[in-house]
Amino acid sequence: AIETVRAILTHPLLDDPNIDAASRRLKDHALQDTNNLWEARMRTRDLMRIMNCVQCNKCRFHGKISTLGLSTALQLTLGNQGTGCDVAKIKRVELAALVTTMGKFASGIELCYEMQTL
Repeated sequence: AIETVRAILTHPLLDDPNIDAASRRLKDHALQDTNNLWEARMRTRDLMRIMNCVQCNKCRFHGKISTLGLSTALQLTLGNQGTGCDVAKIKRVELAALVTTMGKFASGIELCYEMQTL
C-alpha cells in the first residue's frame, strides 16, 4: 500500500503547472471571506480544463463526469442565489453525471468500510 501511495504522489502529472495554478486558485477562493457563486462556477471550469491534460481518454471521461456530478450537486444545493435550485431545471446529462458520481462515492465508502474490517 505504501508503494502505491508513493507511486501516486511521485506521478509527473502532479508537477503540471496547470494543476498547480488551479490548486492555488481554489485555495485562494476557499480562504476568501465572500462566498461568490460565480467564482465557484469558474473554479469548476478550471477543473474541467485540467481534465483536458489527462492523456487517457477513459480517465478524462470519468474525471469530467465526476466534476459535472459534483457541480450538479452544488447547483441543486445552492442554485443561482444560494437558496437552492428547482430539480425540474436539471438537464438529463447533469442528472446522469450526478447519479454516476453518487455511485462512485458510494462504492468508495463501501470499500472504506471493508478496509476497516480487515
